[in-house]
Amino acid sequence: MPATADIVIIGGGVMGCSMLYHLARQGATRALLLERAVLGAGSTGRSQAICRMHYSNPITAALAWDSLQVYANFDDRVGGDAGFVKTGYLVVVEDIDRPSLELNIAMQQELGINAGLVTPAELRELAPMLETFEGEGLAWEPESGYANPYLVTTAYAARARELGAEIGTRAEATGIEISGGRVQAVVTGQGRVETPVAVVAAGPWANRLMAGTGVDLPLVPVRHQVALATRPTDQLPDHPIVGDIAQSFSFRPESPTLTMVGFGEDEVELDNYNEGIDQPEAASALSRLARRMPGMAESYFRGGWSGLFTTTPDWHPILDRVPGVEGLFCAVGFSGHGFKLAPAIGQAMAELILEGRASSVDLSPLRFSRFAEGDLLSSRYRYRVLA
Repeated sequence: MPATADIVIIGGGVMGCSMLYHLARQGATRALLLERAVLGAGSTGRSQAICRMHYSNPITAALAWDSLQVYANFDDRVGGDAGFVKTGYLVVVEDIDRPSLELNIAMQQELGINAGLVTPAELRELAPMLETFEGEGLAWEPESGYANPYLVTTAYAARARELGAEIGTRAEATGIEISGGRVQAVVTGQGRVETPVAVVAAGPWANRLMAGTGVDLPLVPVRHQVALATRPTDQLPDHPIVGDIAQSFSFRPESPTLTMVGFGEDEVELDNYNEGIDQPEAASALSRLARRMPGMAESYFRGGWSGLFTTTPDWHPILDRVPGVEGLFCAVGFSGHGFKLAPAIGQAMAELILEGRASSVDLSPLRFSRFAEGDLLSSRYRYRVLA
């Protein structure tokens, strides 16, 4: 591990690796990334990795749309295989949420996103394996899909290394030295790295890292459960991704014989949360899955896991320099959105760090100060992860 670096990124998930790549690509090759375990070991490795654009705010919808173009053309844009599979993405809402759905789709279309409302009859042509019910509203994104978080993270890391950046794994950052109102060094269990710039991208561990700086990040870890269910290939060779707001869960294909189901949002303590799945909740999710996709009626779970969303009060990330500390930046609080936004955010954060502002996108809605100012982003839905 080097004794000095121009920039130190703390956190080796998809976000940290995307930032490292984009920094190196823009000429900041004396950058170092520190990861406490191995790349992708935190929230990234437990992600559903769904790439969709349906949001209530232009900033997140635009970041997701820009990122989708990268995932769908990853070898040309970055180099390597993202494991991207285009499936289409369906949003289902209850009748009470129809106005919100319509407003969100209108906003997406204004941004140039390929999305639209569909009728039950049109959905039967697109995805005949899915069932709809009276009063439900439907929207369709034909270009959406999912990717492989491990492949994406390690590809960003490999390209960054090729450009000259360095990565230290099993090198936990334990603190950030600040003197005279500016960053002086990042402290690790393996020594001290002098640097004028530190970027915190440590997910649910960010608050502990920042504790010695006097900076309070409004972050709360939320446990999200993911399970794999068997799929009868004779009846269901494939299916799209579904964001089932009406039933408060989501699902996507994982392989020709498995479907991945995501459910549950529970605040937890970082050190002692259950990393498995809760059987009663899993049974409920499987029942809802069979209701939406009747071909799964005889399905059963093949295991699962729980990961962490690092949430903020408005379920949107903080992408900013930290006020009052020169050289300190944070990219935290992704609230379940991180993977799908990572390519565009890596680019924008690199611009902010190197140029003083992001030129590819206006990051001001995601500024650090919005919570104190009472200028929070909002969701049109009560299902918060679709903020």
